[in-house]
Amino acid sequence: MPTSATLHAGMDESFSDEELMLRYGAGDAAAFDILYARHKGGVYRYLLRQLREPALAEELFQDVWLRLVNARDRYTVQARFATWLYRIAHNRLVDHVRRRGNHEVVSLGWNDAEEDPPLQIADDPARTPEARQWAGQQLERIVELVEALPPAQREAFLLHHEADLGVDAIAEATGVNRETAKSRLRYAFDKLRRGLEDYL
Repeated sequence: MPTSATLHAGMDESFSDEELMLRYGAGDAAAFDILYARHKGGVYRYLLRQLREPALAEELFQDVWLRLVNARDRYTVQARFATWLYRIAHNRLVDHVRRRGNHEVVSLGWNDAEEDPPLQIADDPARTPEARQWAGQQLERIVELVEALPPAQREAFLLHHEADLGVDAIAEATGVNRETAKSRLRYAFDKLRRGLEDYL
């Protein structure tokens, strides 16, 4: 007879995010646990890198998940779950920015992976210590460059990296014009690539 851990593991592999959210809305608490495990890292990093204040990022992070919990009975599949989740996170971030009196509300930029693939640094465990050190320097430089991006471009890059959504999904999640969103992400990639010319 399968144990609850076995069933949990099977659910983790076999159900989409959308199916898990529907199951959670129907009362399956284990479905929430899996969704949380899948997305907690990306949502937290997105908030932290935008706000740059760990305590505040944690506060907004908890609020995002609380809003998801409160919306579980009303959830319907109209888009990818990640689109819906990051829309909650984006709206919570916008609310915070407005409350602080900063009216420069960041908008999300995006681009299709096939049109503009993300910057990646291969992680090969067989590399020499010198090569691993070089890769570490690359990663440090990427962090510096991302933090230096204008807010809208930084958010575009982070959401592209963290949520893996396409242009249409981001436009739907944020109400941003597709071409504007696309250009913001392209500007971000261009700046990152120029900043990494010595490493690539």
